[in-house]
Amino acid sequence: MVITYYGHECFKVQFGDTVIAINPIAKGSHYKTARFGADIVLIGLNDADHNGAVEAALGGKEPFVVRGPGEYEIRDIAIKGLEAPKAPDGRISTIYFLTLEGANLCVLTGLHTADLSASVLETLADVDVLFIPVAGGAVLSPTDAYKLAVSLEPRIIIPMRHDERKDSLKTFLKEGGVDKMQIESKLTVRRKDIADSAGEIVVLAPVGGE
Repeated sequence: MVITYYGHECFKVQFGDTVIAINPIAKGSHYKTARFGADIVLIGLNDADHNGAVEAALGGKEPFVVRGPGEYEIRDIAIKGLEAPKAPDGRISTIYFLTLEGANLCVLTGLHTADLSASVLETLADVDVLFIPVAGGAVLSPTDAYKLAVSLEPRIIIPMRHDERKDSLKTFLKEGGVDKMQIESKLTVRRKDIADSAGEIVVLAPVGGE
């Protein structure tokens, strides 16, 4: 599978002819709208920064849209939506855990606290690729994000929202003992290639950004 970052918490995951849009940015957001056709759309928060299902319906695509907690199976992809802890401002985001091509992906959309319930932690017991916000403010601080990421023991860690506050990424990488920042344009994931990885941090540049 190939993972591409479009800024904020938006990602494109493609494998074969199937495309998954994670938190596509909608028209009306102050972030740059990501326009690409998708077969599946995962919306972790119902706001313009995350709910661009219309923008993902391009090129003749009619995506299956997942908007919250529940269990789904689409195109042989198992998807679990888990309710995240309520934020101080009342918003409730959805954590997504999905399995495709033998790899488990976890997206911690809009997460503001590392205090996850036992049931959520049980579901996230075997994560291969973890997407985690690191900007601080409304979401996890870089330090708390790294501590949570390490506790989940993923093979690959992809920080998100790092394009909002440059210093947050530096702090996150420092927590992980990374002295020299290397930014990739995309990440190709093969389960056999990451089998021996443990907590490797991969920084992706936003398309059209850094």
